[in-house]
Amino acid sequence: MDESIKILTIQDISCFGQCSITVALPVVSAFGIETAVLPSAVLSTHTSGFTDFTVRDLTEDLPAIKKHWEKEGIYFDAIYTGFIASMEQLDYIKDIINSRLKPGGLVFVDPAMADHGEFYNGFDQEFADKMGELCKLGDYILPNTTEACFILHKPWKEEFTKDEMIEMAEELSAFTKRYVILKGDTHKENKLGMLVLDKAESSLEFVYNDKIDYVSHGTGDVFASAFVGSTMVGKSPCSAARIAGEFTKKSIEKTIGDENHTYGVKFEQVILELNDLLESF
Repeated sequence: MDESIKILTIQDISCFGQCSITVALPVVSAFGIETAVLPSAVLSTHTSGFTDFTVRDLTEDLPAIKKHWEKEGIYFDAIYTGFIASMEQLDYIKDIINSRLKPGGLVFVDPAMADHGEFYNGFDQEFADKMGELCKLGDYILPNTTEACFILHKPWKEEFTKDEMIEMAEELSAFTKRYVILKGDTHKENKLGMLVLDKAESSLEFVYNDKIDYVSHGTGDVFASAFVGSTMVGKSPCSAARIAGEFTKKSIEKTIGDENHTYGVKFEQVILELNDLLESF
């Protein structure tokens, strides 16, 4: 096996719609990182704005894939999880992390299960509690405020104060090995921010990008993938958050105005700007 950095991303494939693996694979690869995939499910489209989509749950395939990787001696420098299709998969993923992650490797958990105060289709509080256990294996967790509230059993609201964001991040520190990247801070006018907490250093910092009043499916995946890539090429968590936030903002800007493109953001049109963002931050 060669010595290049290898990342495994575990999330679904939505055959149409810019999210999950169809975002993670090109974005992380754009950082020069070899990116392997483990699909949790295959969907004809994502579940937001589409009806009668097909879903094939791949839970039963995960143990055999892990067994083959063990036979071949395949290991990863990092594992990045996103949309997980079933509670049973969460246990299999824990096994994969424990078996296939190199010593000293990193785990990134994006607990992709909810937004805007509601669970995604098919998820519930029991799943959130189980997701919280997976988060505890993460060196980095990247929840939005809705996901954070479900993990913490807190009521959600559209806006949180700065002190409330800090309190939530501090409570989330019990669900990560080290870093919390809490997305969705809106207390600063015309800015959208996130709180970066490092519990090893007892530090926290707010990171901001210009706010754009546009809602689209898949922006969380764009952010998380750019954050993972930036981190793996050596950027600090705060710098990685700035790069990921700016990349997401630019992707949204490319999409605004196209009435036929309501299912995701045009990240492909700004992917070549990632190197400039790495140099800027």
